[in-house]
Amino acid sequence: MNSLARSLVFASFATVGACTAVQAQSQNIVKLGASRYTTHSSTSGINGIGVPAGADATTSDATTVILTYERLLTPNLGAELVLGIPPRIKAKATGSIAFLGDDVLSARNATPTLFLNYHFGAPGDVWRPYFGAGWNYTRFVGVRSSLAPDVKMSDSNGWAAQAGIAYALSPQWGVFASVARLDVKSKIVASGSTVLTTTVDFKPVVYSFGASYEF
Repeated sequence: MNSLARSLVFASFATVGACTAVQAQSQNIVKLGASRYTTHSSTSGINGIGVPAGADATTSDATTVILTYERLLTPNLGAELVLGIPPRIKAKATGSIAFLGDDVLSARNATPTLFLNYHFGAPGDVWRPYFGAGWNYTRFVGVRSSLAPDVKMSDSNGWAAQAGIAYALSPQWGVFASVARLDVKSKIVASGSTVLTTTVDFKPVVYSFGASYEF
């Protein structure tokens, strides 16, 4: 075999090896799991004609199912979209209107979130911690209230951050756990015999766990 032929054979093997490496790094990760959506809310107070001073409310926690898709851009960097079944969040009257009860307002919140994740370690490691930062959009649907027939809640846009860890059961299957902090605020206007207004800062912390599949 002459030197030119040897060079072509070597170049061919090098090209195949490079393509294989790129393909191995171009991975997709799908996750299915459960999330506990915990709120640590505060409000601007409930305001309106005839509303006593000190009227306020707190919001409940909820559990839901999440589905995520992540595209690995490099062995350590990935873009992840997090979706879930909108859980119903309820509001409880507190302060001077506590007598109104535990379910004065409720709504489902759809919260698609986009993260840019950094995965520590290397592909093939059994344990891989990761950290992500991104953006959250929240839309409130199915709004109901016992205080007014017409209630509107504004949408929310804000930052999001998460930290998690993945454990590989096999080259494809694994499990994960994560915690995320979202910036979610909404202005509420309830119209009935009077008009009630408030702004809620939900300050949600979301705990998630489940199974993952890479392909």
